[in-house]
Amino acid sequence: MMRRHYALPGWGALALLRRNFLVWRKLLLPSLLGNFVDPLLYLLALGYGLGHFVGRMEGMSYITFIASGIVASSAMNTATFEGLYSAYTRMAVQNTYLAILATPLQIGDIVLGELLWCAIKGAISAVAIILVASLFGAIDWRWLPLALPVILLTGFSFGAIALAFTALSRSYDFFMYYFTLAVTPMFLFCGVFYPLKTLPLLAQKIALVLPLTHAVLLLRPLLTGQLPSNVWLHLGVLLAYALVAYLLAAYLLRRRLLR
Repeated sequence: MMRRHYALPGWGALALLRRNFLVWRKLLLPSLLGNFVDPLLYLLALGYGLGHFVGRMEGMSYITFIASGIVASSAMNTATFEGLYSAYTRMAVQNTYLAILATPLQIGDIVLGELLWCAIKGAISAVAIILVASLFGAIDWRWLPLALPVILLTGFSFGAIALAFTALSRSYDFFMYYFTLAVTPMFLFCGVFYPLKTLPLLAQKIALVLPLTHAVLLLRPLLTGQLPSNVWLHLGVLLAYALVAYLLAAYLLRRRLLR
């Protein structure tokens, strides 16, 4: 019978992080190409195309406005994809997690290692967008060192939510529910493309409960040369999502793998 592990995660999480990086390195070029091409299309189609009709928004050009929002949504999408499809493949198709548990690594190492990787993948995607947007003069670099930890926290939070969902899933098809009911609404209604104040009051209140809203409200000022307001509120919401989802993912994954 497989031995149960309940100790806190340790250095094993870094070993899993290194393992994921070495696998990803084999697909480095096509992965990075997608990270650059997608934001370029968004910025051209929306920033210049739609922006021609929108003009300025909240004191900045529309391409600058959406560039910072797309940075946040890209960290969400990339971390979510990694926490869903890639993690499910390792868990249920390749049985990588069961093989890892035959080593000294524990469930906590798997969960933390996967979430660190989700955060890094989200940051890679976000930085790619920042570089592309900089070519259009849509990014102010002054507060970028403060924006990077927020990007990593955003990726960690959404990766944790996705991994908890993965631990419950029985097939890839199940993920469509999560994208349709959670990811797409956040992408559309959390301030990526327009200010929250344009929404009805009830919709604004709902949006303020969602993690992407707080990522956008932190990153948009930082990437446009300003300091955000209500910093501790926004960080607190993201940290709360990260902690609760991490604990839930660890519990559900332990129940699934060690039963």
